[in-house]
Formats: sequence, structure tokens, C-alpha cells
Amino acid sequence: MPLQRRLPKRGFRPLSKKCFAIIHIRDLNRFPKDTVVEPEVLLQAGLLRKRGDEIKLLSDGELEHPLTVRVHHISKNALKKVEAAAGKVEVIAS
Repeated sequence: MPLQRRLPKRGFRPLSKKCFAIIHIRDLNRFPKDTVVEPEVLLQAGLLRKRGDEIKLLSDGELEHPLTVRVHHISKNALKKVEAAAGKVEVIAS
């Protein structure tokens, strides 16, 4: 029997699958007050692995001071938490 038929088949990765870089609100507390947090800043801080992934902000944790956050996607609870800390959210067109 040929080798390609003897080896097990493992999964499939569709070409149209979008990859998201997940950022939690607790990770944003490392930035100073009134900072504009954008993909380049997150990349320099080590919160992103590579440039080009879409960023999604999730609501795990609390924001201690106001920030301006620029991300591609944001959860409803994360939006409420950023606005409760007197911050602003800008959604980047993807």
C-alpha cells in the first residue's frame, strides 16, 4: 500500500478563515493614562505576535484609567467597560 494512503489524515484549514488576535481589557492597564492604543503600539508592547491579524478586544478584567482604543472588533461588555472608564473606542475598518 502506498505511503500517502497509510498515513492518517489530519484536519483541514480553510483559506477563507480569519485569524483574530485576542486582547483582554486587563492587558491595557500597562499603558499610561490617555494613550492611543493602536495595533502598532500593541505590537511594540509584545501583545501581538505579528502585524496583519485583526484585533478583537474582550472584556476580561477592569480598565483602571481612560484610554483611546483602536481595534477591529470589540465585544459589547468590553465597550461598556472602556466607556465606563471614560475612554473612547474607535473601530478600524477591516
